[in-house]
Amino acid sequence: MTKEQKFYDALKDIFVGAKVEGESGYINLMRIKSRYYEKGVLPKLEDDVEEELKPFPEFREELFDKLYTFFSRYFSESGSIYFTHTPIYQNVYEKVYTDDKDVILFWKTRPLYYVKTDRIFNSMPVEFDGYKFYFDASRLEYKKANEKKEIVYEFKRKREDGTIVFEVFYTERGKKTKIDEILKALKKAEVRMGEDTLERAFRIFERQSEVDYFINQNAREFLKEQFDIWLYQYVFSGESQWTEERIKQLQVLKDTASKIIDFIAQFEDELVRIWNKPKVVLNSNYVITLDKVADRSLDLIEKILNHKNFDEQVKEWRELGIVDESFNPSIILSGSEESRTLIPKYNHLPIDTKYFKNLELEILGLFDDLDNALDGWLVRSENYQALNTILPKFKEKVQTIYIDPPYNTEKDSFSYSDKFNQASWTTMMENRLSIAKDFLSDEGSIYVHVDFHETASMRFLLDSIFGKDNFLNEIIWRIGWLSGFKTAGDKYVRNHETIWLYKKSPKCIFNREAIQVPYETFKLGEKRDEFLKALKSQLGIKAGKFRLALIDEKGKVYKPESRGDIRKGFYPLEDIWNASEYDELNSIMIMSFTNEKVGDFLTQKPEKLLKRIIKASSKESNTDIALDFFLGTGTTTAVAHKLGKNWIGIELDRGIFYEKALPRMKEILASRGNHEPCGISKEVNWQGGGFFKYYELEQYEDALRKVRYEDSDLFENPYEDPYSQYVFMRDIKMLEALEIDYENNKVKVDLSKLYENIDIPETLSNLSGKWIKRITPDEVELENGETIDIKNLDYKLIKPLIWW
Repeated sequence: MTKEQKFYDALKDIFVGAKVEGESGYINLMRIKSRYYEKGVLPKLEDDVEEELKPFPEFREELFDKLYTFFSRYFSESGSIYFTHTPIYQNVYEKVYTDDKDVILFWKTRPLYYVKTDRIFNSMPVEFDGYKFYFDASRLEYKKANEKKEIVYEFKRKREDGTIVFEVFYTERGKKTKIDEILKALKKAEVRMGEDTLERAFRIFERQSEVDYFINQNAREFLKEQFDIWLYQYVFSGESQWTEERIKQLQVLKDTASKIIDFIAQFEDELVRIWNKPKVVLNSNYVITLDKVADRSLDLIEKILNHKNFDEQVKEWRELGIVDESFNPSIILSGSEESRTLIPKYNHLPIDTKYFKNLELEILGLFDDLDNALDGWLVRSENYQALNTILPKFKEKVQTIYIDPPYNTEKDSFSYSDKFNQASWTTMMENRLSIAKDFLSDEGSIYVHVDFHETASMRFLLDSIFGKDNFLNEIIWRIGWLSGFKTAGDKYVRNHETIWLYKKSPKCIFNREAIQVPYETFKLGEKRDEFLKALKSQLGIKAGKFRLALIDEKGKVYKPESRGDIRKGFYPLEDIWNASEYDELNSIMIMSFTNEKVGDFLTQKPEKLLKRIIKASSKESNTDIALDFFLGTGTTTAVAHKLGKNWIGIELDRGIFYEKALPRMKEILASRGNHEPCGISKEVNWQGGGFFKYYELEQYEDALRKVRYEDSDLFENPYEDPYSQYVFMRDIKMLEALEIDYENNKVKVDLSKLYENIDIPETLSNLSGKWIKRITPDEVELENGETIDIKNLDYKLIKPLIWW
């Protein structure tokens, strides 16, 4: 193979990528990219190169060799543009870029958006021990984000030649491969096979490539910078004298590389635009307790009780343990028609408007300032998409962020992927933390919970994003009392995790709640055991390790500055989690709570931990917002609600969202259920009640699948540089949502042509950054008094959703 052939093969790989079967929005765009390459780029590039080489025929092989050498270093199997191969001998930055598969400081992946980790599946035959299999992946729908999904196999048929054909899918809603049923079907097809053989065939199929999907934030700038560095290194590491002809040859090299870079950047920029476009709000519902409706309209309570779907609501209450089998809905209201009242016992029964969609607007119409009446928002979405979409609405309004992200443990016992290349993990977190910072008010703070796998990387990230001066504390979270994790005898016991605490600005609030102990009962050195017992009880912990402290006449607890004379210097106990408190000599206590169970999900972030975090970082105002964008089962939102704070919870996994977090919040509103009261309910005397919204968001993959590209010719404008033309300008994107009335010079918007169940008011609220005051069947009123006709939308308002 000549160097020219090698280069063009590599270039085709860049544009066309590895052959991938199945369905996904990313594949949709790659197919368009392939067509543009074959019909436009390749013929145009070949013509231009031939013209450029006419004066220098002897430069042909060297030109293609150098082009191949450069471009082969920056493209991955998934089509992502970054440092996939950087040999030290080729690189001026020897101490930064290495040929290692991973770089801890993520220099290879820092200029990227992390999208997901997925496998590149292709249909393939498998043959062993006399058996022939064929796995059909042509209908496989790829993951939308980094949710964890298992492969499901379905037996389709046995071919005449004896080949056993399976269809391959990603699991949805808990669906699993039914081995027993497959074996029965094979037996019926006269195939004798054991379970071990079948599972071995599945394992062989699943060994296909796993890749990270990234989008380069600025591919043109990145590649041109890298090419300039590479060319500079080449010029000053080789020949010492440069003839005019040699300089012109290198100019041909640079011009050709620039043309390729310009066109490559077109597609990467398109991916960036879709990635960052605001996403549409879908499938929204509200949950509200009966007292909040009854306070405003008992007639509406009657409508709810008499609704055709009320039995479905009661069925849900029974499943959640909110009411028992003896519950009689007819006694929710008492009294005569003239003096009806809601029985106090049923004040906090939570109504989900998904059962009462024709009454939803009537319920919402009870509130003159709807968004401010809500306690919180539950959002099912990949968290970058969610943060980017809701940022205008919640910018600088959040007081506390707490996240417990995947620790990169490489374990399979989670419902999300927790196995990353370290650089990928760091990039994933950097993308999300950078945007999360904009949610915090100047008085706000962020708590990031990690373990030893990524403690150092997270500290590095937080320093770079929030600034070293805004570091507040390293909180040691004891996850097991004394025993910790069982480990081998030649290792230290690991029994803690780390919570990094950073502030947004010097205005940050830290609520230093001193621990009060009656002075009359305990004084320094007196009744030490009783003092410790009382202090443990007051903190609500089951075990702890204390060092004797000084209590002043007002009952405030102090601890010594040093091991010296205990009376020389004391200061208030402001933060009982300091890392230094692991030092037995200087510590008062080490915090340790038992793990809690939420349903069948064991969590290491119990409600008492979140109570301490939210209270410590909150103002007295109940309008403070707590945000958790790795929500899981909903501990953060549960605690914030019980403390009277507002909250936002973002969770990707459908099962966790609808089967754990959402039911948990309904139980909390009811103040009873299968798992309530629990956590801090008794401690804070939680009685129930509330009003929140939950919804899903359009995802990046959804948008990629909806995008429509025209089959038009490239380079139609003869007056523009063909390589810098925006090749997607003629494509309609999602403009099918618009209907143009040329006669009346009007544009009608119909978003239902894109998705069903679009929540237009919430979508507009996120786009505009203005909170919702009222919603009627025809319009939405925003916080500034602006009203929008939602049945006759101005296309300019929704343009960012459908044309970018």
